[in-house]
Amino acid sequence: MLEVEVDGKKYEVDLMHTADGTFSILEGGHSYDMELVPQGPKKYTAYTLYETFDVEVIDAEARYLQNRNANGAGSGESKISSPMPGKVVKVLVKEGDEVKEGDTIIIISAMKMESEYKAPRDGVIKKVHVKNEDTVDGNQVLIELD
Repeated sequence: MLEVEVDGKKYEVDLMHTADGTFSILEGGHSYDMELVPQGPKKYTAYTLYETFDVEVIDAEARYLQNRNANGAGSGESKISSPMPGKVVKVLVKEGDEVKEGDTIIIISAMKMESEYKAPRDGVIKKVHVKNEDTVDGNQVLIELD
């Protein structure tokens, strides 16, 4: 079983790569055939019988890189979350601390890389959910800003 998201809606599907290079997708009792043509790293054009779609594969590695590039949260976000399982290297703040946008507030080790997560905006640390050396799950909230 594979979970896919299309336009914000999640589906659980069975996916099989067929001998002729196409994919057979089973979802909700329906079968769909699809051909994927690579357009770049993790980007494809998907052809079905009636429609064509642009597809981007966002796996754990891609989520990690997106969050790392966004410094752990988008502008105005109030929560810093781990994009994938990892280990807390160092928590640099405590509840009640004032932080400025761009301040490093936590360091996480995942996939043999250490990443600094920065405050996405000015604020006050509302809640720290982890401590140094904790193991964290993907999408686990680490720190909340007020």
